[in-house]
Amino acid sequence: MKLDWRAALGFVLSGVLLWLALRNVELGDVMRSLRNANLPLFLLSAAVSTCIFPLRAIRWRSILAPVAGPVPFGPLWRSTAIGMMINNVVPARAGEVARAFALTREVPRVPFTTSLASLAVDRIFDAIVLLALMFGAMLSPSFPVGARLMGMTVPQFASVGITGVIGLLVVCWLAVLMPDRVIAIVRAIAGRLVPRLEARLVAIAEQGLGGLAVLRDGTRFLLVLWWALAHWLVHALALWIGFVAVGIDLPISTALFLQGVLGFAVALPSSPGFVGVFELAAVTGLGVYGVPESQALTWAFGYHALSFVPITLFGVFYILRLGITLRDISGAADRSRDVRDAAEAFSTPTPQDPRA
Repeated sequence: MKLDWRAALGFVLSGVLLWLALRNVELGDVMRSLRNANLPLFLLSAAVSTCIFPLRAIRWRSILAPVAGPVPFGPLWRSTAIGMMINNVVPARAGEVARAFALTREVPRVPFTTSLASLAVDRIFDAIVLLALMFGAMLSPSFPVGARLMGMTVPQFASVGITGVIGLLVVCWLAVLMPDRVIAIVRAIAGRLVPRLEARLVAIAEQGLGGLAVLRDGTRFLLVLWWALAHWLVHALALWIGFVAVGIDLPISTALFLQGVLGFAVALPSSPGFVGVFELAAVTGLGVYGVPESQALTWAFGYHALSFVPITLFGVFYILRLGITLRDISGAADRSRDVRDAAEAFSTPTPQDPRA
C-alpha cells in the first residue's frame, strides 16, 4: 500500500504527540514502574480487552442482517480480526477497508459497498454509547469538580460531541426514510461535478444505503445498541484492570470517562496502532483525575503493548489462511476512494474503538 500524504501526516502527528506525552517525564522512571507492575493483572487486562472483538463481530451481524440475511459468526470474526491487525501494522487507516473486503471475500453475497456502509453504522453506535458512558462518568461523585479538557469544561466538551452525533443520526435517518431523494441529490451533484462517474456513484450510493437499513427496525436498533453497550462496558473493565495493575486507585467510572477521551483521540490521523495519540490521550484523560503523568504513561505503555499482541496475531493468522494480500486490500481501497474523497468535506469524525 502506498504511503500517501494522509499516512505521512499520521506518522508526523504520532511523533509529535508522543513527544508531548513524554516531555515532562523521565522515561527511565516509567520503565521501572512497568517492571514493578502486576504482570498477571496486565495480562488479564489484555485478555479481557481482546473479548471486545467477538462482541463487535456479533453486533456487525445484527447490522447486516436486514440486507444480507444471517451471516455466520466465523467470517465476521475473522474479518474483524483482519481489520484490526491491518490498523495495527499498516498506515492510512486501511483496517476498515480490509475488514469490509475480507467479509466480501468470504461471503460474496454481501456487496463490498454495503459492507463498508454497515461499518459506518457501526461507528455511529460506537459514538452514541461512548458519549453516553462518558457523560454518565461525569455524573459520578468521584468525578473532579471544575475539570477542564482542551480548554473547555468537560460537560461542554461532551455536549459538542453529543450534538455532532445527534446530527449524524438525523442525517442517517433521513437517508433511510427518503432514499429516493438522497439518490436524486447524489445524481445531481455527481452529474454537475464528476459527470463521468455519475452512474458509478449512484450505483454505489444505492448499495451503500442498504447498510443503513438496520435503523428502520426499532427492535434491531435496540439489539445493536445492546451489543455496543456490552462492547464498551467490557472495554472499560479491561482498562480498569490495567489501572489496578499499575496502582491507579480509581473507580471504574474513570475507565468509562477515559475510553471516551481515547475514542475521540484515535479518530485523528496517526501511525499504525495509534502510537503517540493513545499515550497523550491517556495522560490527558487520567490527568483530569489527578493521576501523575509518569503513572499514566506506565499504564498506557503496558496496556497498549499487551493489548496490541493477541488481536494482531489473530489477524495475521486469518489473513494468511484466507490468502488475502495487501495488494487486494489496496485495490479495494482504490475502488472506494472516489466516494470517500467526494464525501470527505461533509464528514464528521466519530469516536472510534482505541484499538479498532
